[in-house]
Amino acid sequence: MSTSTTANLSPMGGVPLRQDAGVIGLVGIAHLISHYSQLLLAPLFPWLKEAFNASYAELGFLMTIFFVVSCAVQTLSGFVVDRFGPRPVLFGGLALLGLAAFGFSLSTSYWMMAGFSVVAGVGNGVFHPVDYTLLNRKVSAPRLGHAYSVHGITGSLGWALAPAMLVPIAMAFSWRVALASAGTLAFVVLVILVLNRDKLSLPAAAPAKGAHPAQGAGNLDFLKIPAVWMCFAFFFFYAVALSVVQAFAPEAARQLHGVPVSLVAMCLTIYMVCSAGGMVLGGFLASDPARCERIVGLGFGVAACIALVIGFADVPGLAVPALFGAMGFSAGIAGPSRDLLVKRSTPENATGRVYGVVYSGLDIGQAIAPLIFGTLMDHQQYRGVWLGLVLVQGVLIASAFNVRRARRTSLATA
Repeated sequence: MSTSTTANLSPMGGVPLRQDAGVIGLVGIAHLISHYSQLLLAPLFPWLKEAFNASYAELGFLMTIFFVVSCAVQTLSGFVVDRFGPRPVLFGGLALLGLAAFGFSLSTSYWMMAGFSVVAGVGNGVFHPVDYTLLNRKVSAPRLGHAYSVHGITGSLGWALAPAMLVPIAMAFSWRVALASAGTLAFVVLVILVLNRDKLSLPAAAPAKGAHPAQGAGNLDFLKIPAVWMCFAFFFFYAVALSVVQAFAPEAARQLHGVPVSLVAMCLTIYMVCSAGGMVLGGFLASDPARCERIVGLGFGVAACIALVIGFADVPGLAVPALFGAMGFSAGIAGPSRDLLVKRSTPENATGRVYGVVYSGLDIGQAIAPLIFGTLMDHQQYRGVWLGLVLVQGVLIASAFNVRRARRTSLATA
């Protein structure tokens, strides 16, 4: 074996670092576009509110449409991924997100925006079953925690990039140019993935030796596992908290603390960048799966305390972006451990289906939250927005430990 080949191998043996890194990188940039596309509209609410004479609740309903459709597609796409493989499904999802962004930019009515929200939701619904199938089956086990970390980081960077890119373009040109730019970005990433499609190929999975028939492709018995549904509940509440931060928390903080308008959009970008930083640390902490529930509890516990400070303390407006950053870093630490909660509850060869069902909780949470918290915003209940965020973060802590309890119950009765 040559020196260069030896240096390229994992210290724990077998899989070249370059091979793992290539898969992780390609999946990561696709995941970035998924998260970026989830925030195509929210940063542009001030422009869209004026252009379509719509209330915050009505604009929030566009996000509800997006996530309801994404939820349905995500659940179904898990079965499609397990049956036909992740690569063609991934390419189709990216193409639909790019098409939807161009459609938003050309919309002349609120209902046209609603129609393209459906298209965007279809495109977004494929990513988690695709991504986790590729990562779990193509990345070596010693690097899987870091793969989850990178996956979470790229998602957070996608959320951070959306307001950082769209708002300046909208201010300099128009909201239509901003959305057309987003569509261009989606198609550029699609071209990159098509050119590197060989790295995303996946042979058909053979049933694991000694596997129970319930673990085979096409079977629904995984739905009987209590831990799967506890993971679903966890991701539902996680999505509610995330939706509040993305769509309403910066404006609620501005109303409470007089945050300069120029810094309001930056609050979300800072939150997401710091969240990505927290995920780097979280990737190392997740190397011990036995402590993942405690890491999740600690991360969201600190985030809830910071949210209480922003919502109810007398905070200088210029300090609010820094508090958003601290809250994002704390929540980010929990990210890789959060994904391990699902991994440890997933039967062999059912990755696409389990992740499709579990992560549909994300879409349902993000569909419901804008309706509730958008109504609070319309009634100027800004402290209520922050109190709701704190309560949901508390539920997340309890949910993480309930996942462990449900998993132990399943093992004890197996």
